[in-house]
Amino acid sequence: MSTGYKVTVDNAFQFDLDSQNVSLLDSVSIEKNKFHVLHENKPYKAEIITSDFNQKSYTVKVNNNIYNVAISNPLDLLIKEMGFEVGLTKQVNFIKAPMPGLILEISVVVGQTVKENDNLIILGAMKMENSFLSPREGVIKSISVVVGDAVDKGQLLIEFE
Repeated sequence: MSTGYKVTVDNAFQFDLDSQNVSLLDSVSIEKNKFHVLHENKPYKAEIITSDFNQKSYTVKVNNNIYNVAISNPLDLLIKEMGFEVGLTKQVNFIKAPMPGLILEISVVVGQTVKENDNLIILGAMKMENSFLSPREGVIKSISVVVGDAVDKGQLLIEFE
């Protein structure tokens, strides 16, 4: 199985790349953060101007044009799908099931005020118990499951006000 990446350029263009596409990239490092790239027999000068490794965002200059690039791997995409984006955990408004499983325990009720890291729900999946802790302080708006429910990947479990 190849590792996939989703590359977003200027919040407008998205590309799906796998490790095979990346290995076919014909680039040579000229000096630190500067590259000579051949794509479809056309030469390009590329330079990484700024990089934020934690946010996986980069400013890249290609032939004197500036582009903002964001790179997401499969784990980043799963985290975003679950509503736990890196650096944005305080804005999480819902919890979704990251995998199919069985609801073993629900520790909150609708209308309850919770603090960050309070236990919300336990999902049994792949012979393991997965505890979901509150990513922020807030009030529980809705609970979409009950103990004993079988849930699918991506199914809404809990929503915050």
